[in-house]
Amino acid sequence: MQQLSGQDAMFLYGEMDNTPMHIGPVFIYDPSTAPGGLVRFKDVLRTFGERIHRSPVFTRRLSMVPFNLDHPFWVDGGETDIEFHVRHIALPKPGDWRQFCIQIARLHARALDRARPLWEAYIIEGLDNVEGLPPGSFAMFLKIHHAAIDGATGVELMGALHDLEPVAPPSGRAGHRRTGATNAGNPDIEMLRRVAGGLIRQPLGVLEMIGKSLPAWQRVREGKREQRFRSLGEKERTRFNDRVSAHRVFGAVNFDLREVVAVKSSVEGATVNDVMLAIVSGAMRSYLQAKGELPHGSLVTGAPVNVRADAERGTGGNLVSMMSIALRTDVADPLGRLRQVHEAAVNSKAYMNAVGARLLTDWTNRLPAQVTALGFRAAAAAGLLSAGKPVFNTIVTNVPGPQVPLYFAGARLVRSFGAGPCVDGMGMFQVVTSYAGQIAISFQSCRDMMPDPGFYERCLADSFAELKQAAASVSVRQPGRKPAPKRAKRIATRAATPRAGRKG
Repeated sequence: MQQLSGQDAMFLYGEMDNTPMHIGPVFIYDPSTAPGGLVRFKDVLRTFGERIHRSPVFTRRLSMVPFNLDHPFWVDGGETDIEFHVRHIALPKPGDWRQFCIQIARLHARALDRARPLWEAYIIEGLDNVEGLPPGSFAMFLKIHHAAIDGATGVELMGALHDLEPVAPPSGRAGHRRTGATNAGNPDIEMLRRVAGGLIRQPLGVLEMIGKSLPAWQRVREGKREQRFRSLGEKERTRFNDRVSAHRVFGAVNFDLREVVAVKSSVEGATVNDVMLAIVSGAMRSYLQAKGELPHGSLVTGAPVNVRADAERGTGGNLVSMMSIALRTDVADPLGRLRQVHEAAVNSKAYMNAVGARLLTDWTNRLPAQVTALGFRAAAAAGLLSAGKPVFNTIVTNVPGPQVPLYFAGARLVRSFGAGPCVDGMGMFQVVTSYAGQIAISFQSCRDMMPDPGFYERCLADSFAELKQAAASVSVRQPGRKPAPKRAKRIATRAATPRAGRKG
């Protein structure tokens, strides 16, 4: 029995009919590497049956506390019915990319069953007309409630399901069901005992957080006075900052990681994360400009940041804070936009360091459950979440993956994308995923806000093409340029892959 943290529970309290709160990796596989060049559905079921013991996400279920006196608990779910959780579907012919995206969007719009472990997997065949995929490719869309994992724990889950070789070593486990260990004693009594202890300690926790917040407030004042960072001020509304419908769209664009690194090298100090944000910036600028809706000021993204300590790895749940980064959509020049996005990211990091990366996370864990749950419901019912000035215009989360090939049931993973939740006031969620020399941007939005996801895909592709062209022209104009000694040292020590610190 494990109690959800305040941050985990917020994803449960924030789930309404129009805002399911799960996240979902989207994997596409080439079955030619599997024994016999074929993966059957019974092979998929067997693989899940052998792997679910590697993560409690697959076996535990929710137990709510009466009257929301405290946050819910995870309890052992007993037998996990693999055949219920893993579903098998196929696209109708011709099976092209847009059909696939529509199917992912429809699956993503459906909430998970809270009476069971909070995950589902969909094996999708019929991708025969998707450009660039090997013949016979299939996909897996894995839906997991955000209360159970964040991006960092999602990467750990990815490792639990996959192998480094097509033929996996024997696991010593078989079957489609797994019976978990039973809790000693009466679980309801144990839960009530923990709730009572938590309620007694709660006022002390709030006082402790007030004590931590006062020095943080003073550091922020000093930082602004010394101009080490600046406030982004009020954010301008866009079509994505309204109440969302219950319907979604999905899309994704894949890039070569080496080309992204080449663009990064054209701007001193820039990171791969900065380049991906600049691609999003250019795409949102073009999309809103085409609608005649581009604000005069810069759009702002929320960038989740993993704040786990080394000792907290593998603990599951959510441990993230949030950076606010100006996307500089008010800058027309692609490389100029990248430079200013980099400066905005440095500014946001300095602000977060002054506040304390875990302060926001710690506050969510101290707030009373009744206050949090009732607050979300009241705000949603009154439309407060989508009224007034937005907190962010979009969310862009970076989920770095392994740079070596992975295999599932013998099939080689060839594409990796991500899906996240859209909520009132935040109807555009974008995920950066990297894997084996590739890096991708996938997006989810409300169908009413973005009726033309294919057009936004083109905006993403065109934005990167403009950045590449601008970066290449800089290299041509300065063919013999050598970096200064200090800059050369930074280049030599900076990794050429996305930093894991941006998100969980």
